[in-house]
Formats: sequence, C-alpha cells, structure tokens
Amino acid sequence: MTVEKQAVVTVAGLMALSARTAPKGRGVDKIEINIVTGEDLAPLSAKMKEYGEAHDLAYFIRDGKSMALCDACILIGVRVGTTTGIDCGGCGYPTCKDFSTAFSQKSDQNEPFAGPNCAIRITDLGIAVGSAVKTAQIHNVDNRVMYTAGVAARILGWMPGCSVVYGIPLKASGKNIFFDR
Repeated sequence: MTVEKQAVVTVAGLMALSARTAPKGRGVDKIEINIVTGEDLAPLSAKMKEYGEAHDLAYFIRDGKSMALCDACILIGVRVGTTTGIDCGGCGYPTCKDFSTAFSQKSDQNEPFAGPNCAIRITDLGIAVGSAVKTAQIHNVDNRVMYTAGVAARILGWMPGCSVVYGIPLKASGKNIFFDR
C-alpha cells in the first residue's frame, strides 16, 4: 500500500468521526457508517455498473468506473423507520405513528431507498455527509458524494437497517478522477 493510500484510509476514519459527531435531531444518533477499502471496492463498483446496465442509467456505470479507481469509500446511512417523535409532518404523514405504520408496510432492500423517511433524520444524514466531506477537503483528499454508491451498498446488504445510504469515494492522485470523466 502506498503512503497516499494509507493517508486516504486514515482520512476515511477521520471522516467517520466527523459524521458521527455531527449534530443530530433531538440529540439522537441514527446514523450508520462503514468504510470500504482494498478488494472490497470491486464488488461495490461491479454492483453500481450492474444496476446501471439493468436500469439503463449511464451515470451508475460512470460512477462505478470511478469507484473501481478509488482508494477507499465511506458509506453513511440512516436507520430505517426512525423518527424524532415531534409529529412535524415533514415525511408526508400527520404523526410519527402514522409514518411508522406506513413504513412498516413498505420496505424493499432492492429499491434504491426505502421509505417513507423522517425529514429530520434525512437532514441528520445530510449534515453527517457534509461534515465528512468537509474533513476530506481539509485533508486534500478528492471525493464525490454518490447516491449511486449508496444504492449499490444497500442492494449488497452492506448497510443493514438503513433506508437511505450515500457513498463518498476517496482518491489521492495528481488529478481528481471525479471530474472531466
């Protein structure tokens, strides 16, 4: 392993720390984090390409090719069916109880995301992802937030219990592989 790849793995750990300590609604943490490195990147890349081919989505194939070149990928997801209990209606249901009932009736791991989702918990996920990419930027690690990697990780069962997952592939090289593709 090169010194750059070792540094990327270290930064992935720091990104996980940033995501974990990011503010959460009502102070309750429903975020899951996983770091993918080495040979484990190949099945993630393959699943992204496979999904793209099966659904005629070129951007999944493009992102899968980028994933194959990465040094690491951090996966950040939010646990299924979790609410804050504040009955805000942001999920589309009048109460958290109504949301929970609707969620229990619809959940499929082979879908890109499971839903419905609590607006506050999805916001928590966004803040955690933002905190993680800020840490990558501070350490000069090229990255890209990929919905496509999260979908593949969910389908592979790598983020059990998560309704929405995002992947953040990481690379240290002379040119950012996520631009001018």
